[in-house]
Amino acid sequence: MKFGIFLPNGSNGYIPSAGSPVYEPTFEHNLAISKEAERQGLDFVLSMMKFRGFGGDTGYWDSCLESFTLMAAIAAATDKIGLFPSISILSQHPAVVARMIATIDDVSGGRCGLNIVTGWNKPEYTQMGMWPGDDYYGRRYEFADEYVTVLKGLWQGGGFSHHGEFFQLEDCVVNPTPRAEIPLVSAGQSDKGRAFVAKHADHQFVLTDKSSLAASVKDVREKAEAYDRTVGIYALFHMIVGDSDADAQAQVDHIVEQADRGAIANIIGSATLDTNKGGTSDTLKAALEKSVEEGNMAFMGVPVIHGSEETVARKIEEIAADTGIDGLLFSWPDFVSGCRRFGEKIKPQLRL
Repeated sequence: MKFGIFLPNGSNGYIPSAGSPVYEPTFEHNLAISKEAERQGLDFVLSMMKFRGFGGDTGYWDSCLESFTLMAAIAAATDKIGLFPSISILSQHPAVVARMIATIDDVSGGRCGLNIVTGWNKPEYTQMGMWPGDDYYGRRYEFADEYVTVLKGLWQGGGFSHHGEFFQLEDCVVNPTPRAEIPLVSAGQSDKGRAFVAKHADHQFVLTDKSSLAASVKDVREKAEAYDRTVGIYALFHMIVGDSDADAQAQVDHIVEQADRGAIANIIGSATLDTNKGGTSDTLKAALEKSVEEGNMAFMGVPVIHGSEETVARKIEEIAADTGIDGLLFSWPDFVSGCRRFGEKIKPQLRL
């Protein structure tokens, strides 16, 4: 079982609520989290990318550190932990991204992967004149398929030519190439998204409640078998630990009570534009009515594991046993102390 952290390189992390810390993202904070994760023996950190936030009283995600620049800096200041920057594929040509990843691979000594984000939040791209039209909602995994084909071709070394629908390359060269195969991540959860994961991704990060997780794991693994591939599947959870179960519940309730309804309304408004059924946007729209364990919107639709240290350890073991996942990706209201508490008090209890 592997463990990672969803770095808070956007404002306020992953909780749109005044009941959780409200802060601007900084390199210092994200480096401190990454170093603590390395000390505690966690396996990787991942940073997202957002070009436009959702406002509200907390200014949720209104500031965001650029993912590749951040991970290159963290790579130079760490020794062991895996690093996954995120590419919003509408924003950068794959030949540029291939070279950036090769550079971080060199800086990190071979610890760099790549998270592929197809992009469902239209306002991020219209502000830059990069939105290709609303038919992209239904075709974005076709675009992603060709994008990854180009990336992999460039990383193989030598001149790479490609004549597709979306990209034209003639004897395109990226040197130096990465020292080893770059692991790819995708969070695709719609039917098309899971098909993309099965064909291209080495890991899938899943945003869904425990009751749906086992079926999702089974489906992705069956789809991957058709390509004679294996996909590692990691579930995303918030972790809130208290001195007792009641203490943790009180923290959860406070976050829900102080939810940034303006930011949440803006998130849902953008998600409603996406017509791709069963994907991240549908998950977010449905989360308005969910419990925190299933992924309430006060927690950005991410399910919450909460309780005392003993209770959290037991719940993690139950999730692993019931779903067959390969690992977990965590966030906390306070990342540094949360990671330390997980590593020192909870992780040693796990029999995984």
